[in-house]
Amino acid sequence: MKSKIISKSIPYLILIIFTLPIILGYAWILISTFSTRTYGLFPVDKHGEFGGFTLSNWSFMFERSIWIVTLNTFLLAAGLTIGVLIVSMMAGYALSRIKFPGRKAFLSMTLILHAFPTVTLLIAIYFVLRWISLIPILGRGLPIIGGFGYNTLGGVILVSLALQLPLGIWLMKGFFDNVSWDLERASLIDGCSRFRTWREIMVPQIKPGIAALAIFSFIQGWGSFIIPYSYMVDANKATIATYLNNMLSETAPTNYSMVAAVGLFQLLPVLAFYIFTQKYLLSIFAGGVKGAN
Repeated sequence: MKSKIISKSIPYLILIIFTLPIILGYAWILISTFSTRTYGLFPVDKHGEFGGFTLSNWSFMFERSIWIVTLNTFLLAAGLTIGVLIVSMMAGYALSRIKFPGRKAFLSMTLILHAFPTVTLLIAIYFVLRWISLIPILGRGLPIIGGFGYNTLGGVILVSLALQLPLGIWLMKGFFDNVSWDLERASLIDGCSRFRTWREIMVPQIKPGIAALAIFSFIQGWGSFIIPYSYMVDANKATIATYLNNMLSETAPTNYSMVAAVGLFQLLPVLAFYIFTQKYLLSIFAGGVKGAN
């Protein structure tokens, strides 16, 4: 009996050991946001004694700049999510159901593109965005997003979308592969067009996959750093991640408690997504099986 209890408790013990550093990290962030400074996980005052609790680290929420970067971050995440969903659903359906010349080559190319690290493409993408900036209106001149050229929110969305699409297309293809052919054949025999079949028959069958990809894409966009940092240089066009990076000055002392507060502010929407939609997020790794239900 004891041996069974010990054998069952070993996996939980291993899980606790591996997750403990993560839990302690989150605990430190939470404690730091309400402390003048910390000694390990203990908040201390200027004399090094226990205490020093304060709300001053959250004073950034009364500044206009934080809400501008929050709006920019939301627009980036929302634009990335919408773009990835629309293109991935269409391309995934075509690659799953339609045999056309170059289909296998296209699938191979999407895998190759996904294998490239983002940093290896930064210089090439920079020249492409500079060229797009020369196009009237489309490059610079669109409302809200500014355009699709360099130093515009739209340009960052476009680049993020291109880098995220290979994964999104393959995931949607996996979900479409597991939808029964009988449904599609029946709709085509009844006279539905391919587009109507995709929209009214196929897409409703993969709602868990769509939800999972939407959540995953939004989280990716919300926490994106390297692309906005590389292609948006104006402070009023920054995202929360780049705003957080700018707080880490090399010349002036850094208020790490305020940095922790901004980091927690950025983390809260992501935690909410994970808490309320984790079952959909996990279904993205099921290879499309749940999309067939």
